Amino acid sequence: MDSLSQIVLGGALAAAIAPAGHRRAALLAGAALGTLPDLDGIPLALLFDDPVMRMTWHRSLSHSLFVLPFVATLIWWLYKRRGGRVAESPVRWFFAMQAALITHPLLDAFTVYGTQLWWPLKTPPTMWSSLFIIDPLYTLWLLIACVVAWRARERAIAQRALVAGLVLSTAYVGWSLLAKARVDRAADEALAAIGLQDAPRFSVPMPFNTLLWRVVAMTPEGYVEGERSLVADRGAMRFVARPSDVAALREVADYDAVARLRWFNHGFMKAQQRDGTLVVSDLRMGLEPDYIFNFAVAERNSPAWREIPPRQQQWPWDAAGRLRAMWVRIWEEPQSDAAL
Repeated sequence: MDSLSQIVLGGALAAAIAPAGHRRAALLAGAALGTLPDLDGIPLALLFDDPVMRMTWHRSLSHSLFVLPFVATLIWWLYKRRGGRVAESPVRWFFAMQAALITHPLLDAFTVYGTQLWWPLKTPPTMWSSLFIIDPLYTLWLLIACVVAWRARERAIAQRALVAGLVLSTAYVGWSLLAKARVDRAADEALAAIGLQDAPRFSVPMPFNTLLWRVVAMTPEGYVEGERSLVADRGAMRFVARPSDVAALREVADYDAVARLRWFNHGFMKAQQRDGTLVVSDLRMGLEPDYIFNFAVAERNSPAWREIPPRQQQWPWDAAGRLRAMWVRIWEEPQSDAAL
């Protein structure tokens, strides 16, 4: 999730657990701990020139549930030795620090990017993909709670606001899972009708909401893509076939960058040739034809491909136009003859 969401989640949790007299300090400490795991971007930028390595190492060691409890305990122990607030109420501060730090990767796992919760195990990143990386309706309640708690300090209304903010934000996560289940049921029925009942697939909410969803299923020729509005759509879900250079992707499957990307994105990627270069795109983040993560991984060395150091590719796209179309799509079900 975005940094603001992680800051207010960490701050709200720490302030709700710590003693009332320590509330402002707990808000600041929780905010710092809540954003700490994402600072891994700094050493990754220094260690790796390879954009694939930077992408796939993000949310690994710094987000592991095998690592963070020990980090939280070490920070707690150091502050306890120094005396002050932590030494005055060590048990509450222990759980406040643990909660602020450990909930960071758990919240990240609700996005489609994925989080390596079990690093150093080689399991693929966890991606429950029920929340977009920025969702105002998740963050708003926590932000209000933190503002009220900061102003109210030790008064009882501060604790009530914190609890209410945590309950409402958690309820929103629960709603996102219910919404995803509804979309998945519609997708299952529609994919079964076109013979793709066993196709690998994923569903993900469109930007900034949980009312409009995108579903992608892989096929032998590429993939199919469909949308579902929980407000407007009533009939069967429709899918549109999209091409991918699957033959070229098979040829380069053993290249280090391609193999690592396939592990990281669960195989949800497409390949295309651009000016003699093979580019692979992560299908989970973006919308046809605009994807956030595109990597050139090979060049044509007739008749075969030649592996190259991966280069991230970026192409211009009309973000404002996309968002306007998305807003309309939430409320209107389109009629199209192009669907399968």
